[in-house]
This record gives sequence, structure tokens and C-alpha cells, in this order.
Amino acid sequence: MVERCPWCGSDPLYVAYHDTEWGVPERDGRALFEKLALDGFQAGLAWITILRKRDGFRAAFEGFEPARIARWGEAEVDRAVRDPGIVRHRGKIEATIGNARAWLEIEADQGFSRFLWDYVDGRPLQGNLASMAEAQAETPLSREISKALKAKGFRFCGPTITYAFMQAVGMVNDHLLSCPRHAEVAAMADAPG
Repeated sequence: MVERCPWCGSDPLYVAYHDTEWGVPERDGRALFEKLALDGFQAGLAWITILRKRDGFRAAFEGFEPARIARWGEAEVDRAVRDPGIVRHRGKIEATIGNARAWLEIEADQGFSRFLWDYVDGRPLQGNLASMAEAQAETPLSREISKALKAKGFRFCGPTITYAFMQAVGMVNDHLLSCPRHAEVAAMADAPG
């Protein structure tokens, strides 16, 4: 029997996310924007809730294309607030618009992916968690990145959200050492980025 990280439980959607996405180094700037936006929507909720609505989010937010979202106005916010396919939180919707505008500035200046990955010198940090009891909700680095994102105009990116994001996009490999995905994801650290 496979000894996965226990946080994904037995829900097939959650297990598939754990087995194929979580911790895999993501270097595409648009995909990083999408994941950070979804992590912001998760605040106060379980990640499985967001996973179940991810297709709805992608439809509502035009494929998470920052240039499109950055042009949204009140009509688009009102439409999103009424959309049952997403988490209908006006503040988070409005933050996503502002975050798209901030993303565009970072992307034009240095590239959003480079902005983030430079914090780990372009290479995923390797965690050494023997059990979930050793897991952290935030780290000094997630606090630093959160502060930098906020300085650029991002919202809903506190240190805990930022650390969850870093784990999900493979900036840090926090699969348990006993999980088969730990070694698989660690091997991806050497892949060209």
C-alpha cells in the first residue's frame, strides 16, 4: 500500500492532486498566478473545496489570464459574485483583479516566475519531514515573499497562504520522506527550468 502524505485523505480528486500536481515545480507565470489566486480564495476554507470548484474558477476568471482580469470592472465583479461555480467573496474577487494588475507590472519588469523563483535561487528547497507534526504553516521565507508580494500590490497572500502556494508549486518539496512523491518531486529539482 502506498503511504502518501496523509493530508490528501482518500478523496479521488484530492489523491490525484497530491499524486500529480502538489510539489511539482511550476515555472509558467500564468499558472503561478492562477495557483496564487486559488490559494487566496482558499483562505478560511478547505483546499478540497477549491479543487472541486477549480473548473468553475477557470471559466469565471477567463482562464486566469491576468491581462483579461486586469481590465475587469464592476460588471464583471457583479457577475462573479453571482456565480455559484466559485467562492463568491467580493473581497477576494476584487483582490484577484488587483493582483492581476500587479502581476502585469512584475511580468513586464522581470517576469513573475523569475520574481518568485529567485527567492530559492531557481531551485526547489527540499523538505525533510518525517511526519505531519513537523510541518510548518509558514516560514521566514514565506513571510519575506508575502511581504514582497504585498509591496507590489498583491492581497490575500499572507505568509500562510504564501507557504501553501510555495509547497503546491514546488518551490519547496514538503512531501513526507515516507511518501513516494518525495523522491519523485526531488528528482524534478534537477530538471532544466
